[in-house]
Amino acid sequence: MSSQLLIQTIANAIAASGMLALIAVGLTLAFGVMQMANLAHGHFFMAGAYTVYALYALGGWPFWWAVAAAVGVGAVIGLAVERGIFRPLQGDVVSGFIATAGLMFVFEVLVGEIWGWGYMRTVPSPYMRAYKFMGAAVAFQRVIVIPFAIVSIGGLMFFMRRFRLGRALRAVAQDPEAAALQGININRMTALAMAIAGAYAGLAGGLMSTIYAVTPSLGGHIILPALIAVVVGGMGSIGGATLAAIIFGFVVTFVTTLVDGVAAVMVSVSVMALVLALRPQGLMGRVIA
Repeated sequence: MSSQLLIQTIANAIAASGMLALIAVGLTLAFGVMQMANLAHGHFFMAGAYTVYALYALGGWPFWWAVAAAVGVGAVIGLAVERGIFRPLQGDVVSGFIATAGLMFVFEVLVGEIWGWGYMRTVPSPYMRAYKFMGAAVAFQRVIVIPFAIVSIGGLMFFMRRFRLGRALRAVAQDPEAAALQGININRMTALAMAIAGAYAGLAGGLMSTIYAVTPSLGGHIILPALIAVVVGGMGSIGGATLAAIIFGFVVTFVTTLVDGVAAVMVSVSVMALVLALRPQGLMGRVIA
């Protein structure tokens, strides 16, 4: 591997890690509070990407206004899914799992019927310049993902530790019955968790819409690495999901560059199996922190 290709691959890996961390953190937050996995979480990402495509690429909105709208759309979808699926099925893990699996197909069919099947929508980058470093060109659009991921995840961790609502979310994740006895409204906390999860997925989708081809199946491609990061990091651990996202962002990017995408998936699943065999609770346990 040449030095230029190495630098380019590292830059791509950092951007992929930031994107994956935004998705995985929201997914693990929702799981930690509700104890139910949301298989449709990747489609929140897809909704954010289509929002930017519709408002920025077609509607002429400023890019950052479109990204802000993608965050709002993700939050609204998260609230709708919590109210329509997770709240009625509260405590029924299997039914919730099946329901969100079905929701994946509903999202794909709905988007496919609206925007068309087999069409790869492209979103032009608002920043065409690239950074030059040791002969490698790194697109500015990839670079901007990094500070957004750092600020967003750091802000969430600060919120969880320092604010009353954040501490209430942690209490519900650790012991919902004890939290309810302390006067914490469980339904409000699950709605808040899903709104945050959806907002973070929408943010990731909006930022990455200029890099990925926007298609109805985009969410299905994203959810597997996000689930792997959540499981390896520790179900319900924000820090663990972030660490695992960084690890797998680099693993997937390098293996894809050196071999192909199929090999990257195989390696990711193998690493997950190895980590869980050695540490079943994940890298950083199963409590939101």
